[in-house]
Amino acid sequence: MVKMMTSRTVEEIERFQNLLVSVATGGSDVQEEYGELRASLISNPGVNHRLLPRFVRTCRDVSQFWGFIQPQFSTYKERRQFIWEHFRPLLESLENQVDGLTNADISDGLERFDTEHVHAGWTKATERLTDDPEGAITSAKSLVESICKYILDRSSESYDANADLPKLYAATARTLNLAPDQHSEQIFKQILGGCTSVVNGLAAVRNKLGDAHGQGIAQVKPSQRHARLAVHLAGAMAVFLMETWEIKTQ
Repeated sequence: MVKMMTSRTVEEIERFQNLLVSVATGGSDVQEEYGELRASLISNPGVNHRLLPRFVRTCRDVSQFWGFIQPQFSTYKERRQFIWEHFRPLLESLENQVDGLTNADISDGLERFDTEHVHAGWTKATERLTDDPEGAITSAKSLVESICKYILDRSSESYDANADLPKLYAATARTLNLAPDQHSEQIFKQILGGCTSVVNGLAAVRNKLGDAHGQGIAQVKPSQRHARLAVHLAGAMAVFLMETWEIKTQ
């Protein structure tokens, strides 16, 4: 039911986005539809209003939106790109809820375990998504590190406290029988190899785009979509590792 409601919200947002593109590129008068869709989105509890473009909240009718968009860009292409870019974070957030694990799914999964700092790490990563993409990426990597150390500690497995994430994950995967070379079936080897690639990628993107190291003049700045991908991958891996640990210790 929740995912059906989320899907309808995505469709409604896309309708409003397309309507704004039409207005911005000389389309016909859509005053009534503009007012109805705008009011529906603003009052929709399923919409993260921090991700709703500011001009949606401030432009109460078509003429106000035209007065906002027309002076900023001289070409239709620029106006379309501006609208698409400002709706993308909200749409991607909702589409993630339709297609995969929601933030609530991951949060509930981690909250079942008796380690507060793990759940706190997930909360920190998600809270930093909107305003601090670099910090969110760093927190995502730290979350998986915390999971690995927790499992290794509980398994009485020794590890170097200064080990990087790929080494910590490799030790954790072997402890949980998740290392690709511990399986003979090709499909399992492929899936578990993909998990290793995800974790190694988190470590690499944190070093490249996170906020844990000083950056030079040519620093690459991550966008919200980069941070969202890193955080959701880290959350999915965290739940997978903890559920595997839970089964192993039953």
